[in-house]
Amino acid sequence: MKPVTKRLAWGALIAGIGAALFAAYPFAMFMYSWQTNGPPALHRLPVSEPTAQIRYGSSPMQVADLRMPAGKGPFPLAVVFHGGCFLTKIDDKGGIAPVADALTKRGIATLNVEYRKLGDAGAGWPNTYLDIAKGADMVRDIARKYPVDLSRVSFVGHSSGAHFALWAASRSRLPADSEIRGGNPFKPAAVIVIDGPAALAPFVGRDKEECNEPVIVPLIGGTPAQFPRRYAEVDPGARLPLGMRQGFVPAALAEGMTDYIAKAKATGDTVEVYTPAKPYHFRIINPGRPEGQQTLKLIEGLTTGR
Repeated sequence: MKPVTKRLAWGALIAGIGAALFAAYPFAMFMYSWQTNGPPALHRLPVSEPTAQIRYGSSPMQVADLRMPAGKGPFPLAVVFHGGCFLTKIDDKGGIAPVADALTKRGIATLNVEYRKLGDAGAGWPNTYLDIAKGADMVRDIARKYPVDLSRVSFVGHSSGAHFALWAASRSRLPADSEIRGGNPFKPAAVIVIDGPAALAPFVGRDKEECNEPVIVPLIGGTPAQFPRRYAEVDPGARLPLGMRQGFVPAALAEGMTDYIAKAKATGDTVEVYTPAKPYHFRIINPGRPEGQQTLKLIEGLTTGR
């Protein structure tokens, strides 16, 4: 091979390697961020053992971890719903356990609810919402056995769990013939929505960008055009005012919260918002991060009523 030809060949090879590295860089950065800030990092944080694990159905996913603070009580109680793109392969209650554990150390009892997600047997419409309803309603049974104050109960959720927390807080206003209302919904004193969508219809399409696959249509069982009533029943904004304290932490998914926050304020509900300086989706639920500490402060204040 002639020298000029060799130089051209080496140049082409180096250019090809450079192009491949450039193309791989965004994915490498995503994986680094996922491992250092996302669910894997949250699962590595040390947490206390639950006081009790409580089942609310026969599925392995129908279970919740109760953590009680030290002392006599009665204690306020935060019912916590984890996120994970509505997918069982993304996350479980372990991802939000550091928040539950940190709240318990601050004197707030916590119930960390697992539920059936896409990929679990029986998940989807209506069972996933019925799991959320049953998990939320367990607080009455818990109060019969443990010193919790039912006048100081909050529902707390992150990401997809934020949607479920807000929906659970609003479900007492659903019609009696709703498939997902459940019996005798418990109404909390407060709800805290951590960077997750309020309504789901506007999230169709965006869900594929955030979760790498469509999740809303599989969860609801069809499109908004096919099932308008279903989408209306999972839209908490349609049932404002809720008549309770509401807290919000908008970050990466802020656009899915803006309209609801404005409507909640307009209807007279008490609204508090913590907006982190940077829109980190997972740091806001990491107690070891300043953003996570601010989120905990918001939850504590709204749950206790201070």
